[in-house]
Amino acid sequence: MSYLVIQNLHKRYGATLVFSDIDCTVERGEFVTLLGPSGCGKSTLLRCVAGLTEVNGGRIELEGQNLLPLPPQKRGIGMVFQSYALFPNMTVAQNVAFGLRMQKVPKAENARRVAEVLELVELSELANRYPHQLSGGQSQRVALARSLVTRPRLLLLDEPLSALDARIRKHLREQIRRIQRELGLTTLFVTHDQEEALTLSDRILLMDAGRIVQNGSAEALYTQPATAFAAGFIGNYNLLDANAASRLLGRAVAHRVAIRPEAIVLAPHGSIDAQIRSHSLLGNVIRYRVEARGVELLVDVLNRSAADLHASGQRIGLEIGEEAIREIA
Repeated sequence: MSYLVIQNLHKRYGATLVFSDIDCTVERGEFVTLLGPSGCGKSTLLRCVAGLTEVNGGRIELEGQNLLPLPPQKRGIGMVFQSYALFPNMTVAQNVAFGLRMQKVPKAENARRVAEVLELVELSELANRYPHQLSGGQSQRVALARSLVTRPRLLLLDEPLSALDARIRKHLREQIRRIQRELGLTTLFVTHDQEEALTLSDRILLMDAGRIVQNGSAEALYTQPATAFAAGFIGNYNLLDANAASRLLGRAVAHRVAIRPEAIVLAPHGSIDAQIRSHSLLGNVIRYRVEARGVELLVDVLNRSAADLHASGQRIGLEIGEEAIREIA
């Protein structure tokens, strides 16, 4: 039996349905991400698992135990929010120790466990600082340490990195993944950031409008989107209806298709004649907007040298392999 089991879960606020018939599982030690746009129900689902939001129907089991009758403090779950929610009158060490004090852990063990977890999140030298003396990234690591120190059966992370700048966010997500692997923590992570989901996850549950629309590994979701929504949300797919796809590919296509920008090759003598319309610099990638056979496409090319840049208006050939073409619902 799976470590965490969610069956037929329903939640509504009055007449507003948040989600219904949610079914999913998480294995022991797995890092699973709930990914989707704002308002799709992912954070509410996380709060239902934590016991902070009541459900209207269904079942949540952790290690075979039904969680629904239990209050949050009895579920053995740690949760980290987007807001740090640190006590301003307590030091870093006191903030981290708060949960242990509530559990009446003996003083010596309390101090030992706090020291261990502060070392784990690389905050040992800041143990005596107060929250107003910390950066955003440091504060978020204190919030993470506070959840880890109680040794939760399940760790829930609700967009904990969204308020941080890009450099700190990247560093902290690497730390979270390292700690999760070291401790073997079963983790549910909520984000709307596809890069975070693809980088961190063993498995992704893609949500839209209160439904899980695709469930699979990061590689599977990126290379094999099941629907137009999945293709539009993961990556920057070119989404073409059947008529446009037929014109572009020079053969009959019965369904809508998705083609990844990086899977299209710019070649001087490519089989599909095209014209460069514009380009954008995305750091290590140049994104071209091209027109081919009356169809506009995005093409991503590695930014190897300024000498390789194709100017607007230039004629160019395209090659699109069959493996790059994905028919979708």
